[in-house]
Amino acid sequence: MCGILGVVATTPVNQLLYDGLMVLQHRGQDAAGIATAEGNTFHMHKGPGLVRDVFRTRNMRALPGTIGIGHVRYPTAGSAFNFAEAQPFYVNSPFGIVLGHNGNLTNTQQLQEEMFRLDRRHINTNSDSEVLLNVLAHELQSTAHGYELDVDSIFQAVAGVHRRCRGAYAVVAIIAGYGLLAFRDPYGIRPLVYGSNETPEGAEYLVASESVALDTLGFTVERDIEPGEAIFIDLNHQLHTRQCAQQPVYSPCIFEYVYLARPDSVIDGVSVYETRLHMGEHLADKVEKCIPLSEIDVVIPIPDSSRPSAMQLAQRLGIPYREGFVKNRYIGRTFIMPGQSTRRKSVRQKLNTIGEEFRGKRVLLVDDSIVRGTTSREIVEMARAAGAEKVYFASAAPPVRFPNVYGIDMPTRGELIATDRNDEEIAREIGADALVYQDIESLKASVRELSDRISSFDASCFDGCYITGDVSPEYLDEIEAARNGTAKPASEDGGASQQMHLNLMSAE
Repeated sequence: MCGILGVVATTPVNQLLYDGLMVLQHRGQDAAGIATAEGNTFHMHKGPGLVRDVFRTRNMRALPGTIGIGHVRYPTAGSAFNFAEAQPFYVNSPFGIVLGHNGNLTNTQQLQEEMFRLDRRHINTNSDSEVLLNVLAHELQSTAHGYELDVDSIFQAVAGVHRRCRGAYAVVAIIAGYGLLAFRDPYGIRPLVYGSNETPEGAEYLVASESVALDTLGFTVERDIEPGEAIFIDLNHQLHTRQCAQQPVYSPCIFEYVYLARPDSVIDGVSVYETRLHMGEHLADKVEKCIPLSEIDVVIPIPDSSRPSAMQLAQRLGIPYREGFVKNRYIGRTFIMPGQSTRRKSVRQKLNTIGEEFRGKRVLLVDDSIVRGTTSREIVEMARAAGAEKVYFASAAPPVRFPNVYGIDMPTRGELIATDRNDEEIAREIGADALVYQDIESLKASVRELSDRISSFDASCFDGCYITGDVSPEYLDEIEAARNGTAKPASEDGGASQQMHLNLMSAE
């Protein structure tokens, strides 16, 4: 999971990109980067950490131009920061291209071999995003008229990317001297939306992972980019769109609605907040079947993303809703923190109890999901330490039993608490008196009830069905072996940020 932005404006875009990345900070806290274009020159700055820590005034001044892209990164393999894999990436042959990518390719190794053997392109990092960039560059070279591009050849190149790449990818890219390109994989697994803003100097366009970025920056949401679709905004601010996939299927990642996206976002026409309310209603029905309501004195959410579900559950069951945990706003999201020990430590720093809401009470804690169980175990212990007589636990999502290979940090089965355990065993593991999970069909219904456009989802981490059709047990074994047996070294750059000014003229 990462956050991406692309802007074509009539005035300098550096501040727009910075503000947009701040809004998308929840999608990645590992690194941040901005690239802008001024004529045929790219200016780029990227580094480790939060947006506010990566960019200083001097960095912003060194990012001129009215077209640009931004990226916030979180590592899909849960690894320590490696500077070489911070985005955006760039190539300068045969066209200058900078690219930001959200998602994860599932045929990276095959593409790397093709890059070396057939395309004669060298890949410098282990990042699938660099592979995707080089595939795009090669396809542009194949469709160009000599060393000239037009709109048709750009869209043909995206069609070539779709034919070669498998997995999840939402992409923004700048082609030096031509404009801004954005496209989405044929299943629409990762979100991408665009909007516009009319100014006296002409139209401006913004592409982002979530609609909330458009809202806060004053852009009008036009629509989501369709699965397999590409949009291209040229230097004259003309918008071009084309469906570039042969058989696109709407199958967005359902975990976006559960946890990843901000509640004030609208993804594929569906309000994230409304879906979470519906999750609470369905979960209430399940709780009523599993736990006598007379045994529950109060419903308490685990802040922040579970609040809508917990409120709706409490209202439906007629049980008081209370806030029992106070969140430290300066601690990041524990689910996307690399390293188990880091997550364990930050839970206590992140949350503190309001003792009066627990003392002598039988509480039902509601969370959006349970992945590793680390956070859940700590929270149950905190509730008991605050004086809770009984602690029940409810998850607005089903058990996470399978690895996610499309860009979320849960790639190995051994890290998932639900692997090879039933509900009772999981309850004992986290220390709860009882545990209630949402049913998978109820979760899907929570989204379907708000949209007649989406008939299928990527729910692979819950049901083990990988919609791209290329994920085998052997593939999952390889991922698990690589993660468990390989420790990535720290960046040789010592975590330093980097400023780059690249003159990327098209090859002659």
